[in-house]
Amino acid sequence: MKYRIKAAFFMLFIFLSVFVYESLAQAQQEPGIFSPSDLVDLDTVSAREEFRIGVHAYNRYAYNEAIRSFEIALSLRPGEPLILDWLGRAYYRSGLENAAFLVWQAAAAGYGFNTGQGLLISSRMETLRNRRVLRPVAEDDVRYVESGRYPSSSNGTVYYRHPTSILSNNDGSAWVVAYGSNEIVRIDPNGIIRARQRGPITGFDRPYDIARGHSGNLFLSEHRGNRVSVLSPDGDWQFYIGSRGRGSGQFVGPQNITFDDEGYLYVVDYGNRRISKFDPDGTFILSFGMRTPGFQGFISPTGIAASNGMIYVADNIQRHILIFDRNGSYLGILIDEGLSSPEGLRFLSDGRLLTVDSNRILLIDPDTAIMRELGVLRNPRSVRLTGADMDSNGNVLVADFNTEEVAVMTRIDDMAAGLFVEIIRTNSDNFPRVSVEVKVTDRLRRPIVGLDGRNFLLSEGDYGVSEQNFLTPSSRSVNTDLSVLIERSPDTLPLRDDLALALSNINEAGRIVSIVSASERPSRESPDSASGNTPAARLMTAARGNAASYSGRWSFDQGLRLAATDLLPGEKKRAVVFVGSGGPLSFEQYSLSELAAYLSNNDIVFYAIIAGSGAVSADILYLTGETGGQVLSLYRNEGIIKEIQRLVENPSGYYALSFRSNMDTDFGRAYLPLEVEVYLMERSGRDSKGYFPPAE
Repeated sequence: MKYRIKAAFFMLFIFLSVFVYESLAQAQQEPGIFSPSDLVDLDTVSAREEFRIGVHAYNRYAYNEAIRSFEIALSLRPGEPLILDWLGRAYYRSGLENAAFLVWQAAAAGYGFNTGQGLLISSRMETLRNRRVLRPVAEDDVRYVESGRYPSSSNGTVYYRHPTSILSNNDGSAWVVAYGSNEIVRIDPNGIIRARQRGPITGFDRPYDIARGHSGNLFLSEHRGNRVSVLSPDGDWQFYIGSRGRGSGQFVGPQNITFDDEGYLYVVDYGNRRISKFDPDGTFILSFGMRTPGFQGFISPTGIAASNGMIYVADNIQRHILIFDRNGSYLGILIDEGLSSPEGLRFLSDGRLLTVDSNRILLIDPDTAIMRELGVLRNPRSVRLTGADMDSNGNVLVADFNTEEVAVMTRIDDMAAGLFVEIIRTNSDNFPRVSVEVKVTDRLRRPIVGLDGRNFLLSEGDYGVSEQNFLTPSSRSVNTDLSVLIERSPDTLPLRDDLALALSNINEAGRIVSIVSASERPSRESPDSASGNTPAARLMTAARGNAASYSGRWSFDQGLRLAATDLLPGEKKRAVVFVGSGGPLSFEQYSLSELAAYLSNNDIVFYAIIAGSGAVSADILYLTGETGGQVLSLYRNEGIIKEIQRLVENPSGYYALSFRSNMDTDFGRAYLPLEVEVYLMERSGRDSKGYFPPAE
């Protein structure tokens, strides 16, 4: 509460300071806080020093310390836009979004709303005001337009031919099935082919569609080979399913494939006009789609997709999308008009069907049968789209069979807004070698993944940097950091053995960087390494805690802040795992919305492991929903380990780069400018934020 009152005071102070600054600037034309001047007063000198301390604290993730220094600097230099900009960044990272927006508004006014810095701050505020979306989904009433193509050839060199299907990957790349060149190729967001697979020694024989099984393996139908190839997640061939024929488990021209929620494989057996079902090991189960009472049978089955126990099949001659259950029983027609030649079907993460139909990309709600057009490829040669998928960056990738290329369709709003770029941290400890951490998202703050060095341009003021290097992006990391927060309330005192079990499971799911007891005075648990106990035993002791630490005045909010702060310097795929009873949470200093903002603005996921049989509070559901986490019962049959391990699959828009500075340090007192520009096809974005070199 005291901190929020202090922030509110500064909101009023900032309003007043803007007017003071503007008046002084007009009356005296005094240069900015870091402009060279022969007339520098003591307040300016002190403000510069506090500002330098604040910048260093910010780059150490010590946001509260940074806020204090920036506030002191601002009191000495009222209305200074550079200080206001940094103070807003620190407020935002600390979860105090209202205060952040207020100081940014003042900073933009101080710079001038039509200046470069003013426009940059205004654009940042507009983006951060947008509703944050955790996963790439197709937005209602937003058109998609072509933003680029992944070329199939260049200067006479053919890269791939006649694509038929797309399967996106978490790293921003996508597998493209190249029917014409008998291969699958993995293409990154820049259109660069990163991998190429042609199957076993005998090769693929007209591959058509690709799907990912529950184990992570890839399954590839071969239209002329009359089989399905099973591949590793990297595309290495393993074995075949099926052979040519009309018997059970055999195919004549297999095309589209899909998996249901239980891991069963469904294959469109085009030549036999049926669907064949296989178990996860490839054993034949049944076929369906032939003529039965009430169903005339398939004429030309094409796309197929499965969700919630239903199998959806497109017939491009009948121009219908049909519904079956998992046993092949015909249930009716989902779409019976408005289609011209439907082919590929793919379920998106929000439960809607992505469909290609001639030269159109459609989105269909399976519950209401409402169909809308996402976009159109207007190239007159684009008369046969065969497959599409949404990539990790929210683009729709479309296989254009006739033009032999993959079209990239982007939301028209994103084309206008460009990329949102944030310089998160700059490390100049090894100056002149400097490292910088950059976050790239879209206008809804969804991470942009799959970028490399060609997408970034760093500069210092009007000058370029030397030796710009691109380091490994966080999206490629297979490591996660977890901070465990344990409820120390009277409700969990009888559940101490359960708390120990939960911590044991969490320890198997990822690297635990801290264990925090949410007691009356939250603190980090430090298992006694001198006791001779095994590490596992020490973890159990820490989980159970001291009986005296359980209190009716347990502090959830301060415990969560402590646990989350411990994660900031580590992996970008990170989570706070709260272990508790599921009951109401306790708040003393921070509100629920501020806690959610602190987690979200630092890309920390919140998981809740519920011990006991109590109902889950709305506060817990809110935090998991806002951060992309989950509520998991400790006693669920599937366990909790695999669900937490899926954290590693989260896309990350964090990138690390390094460069050699060419700037004069003035013995560590100079504030050195840094600008990062990011380009991806027809979109771009930038951020500008300086840094201090080490004092000499």
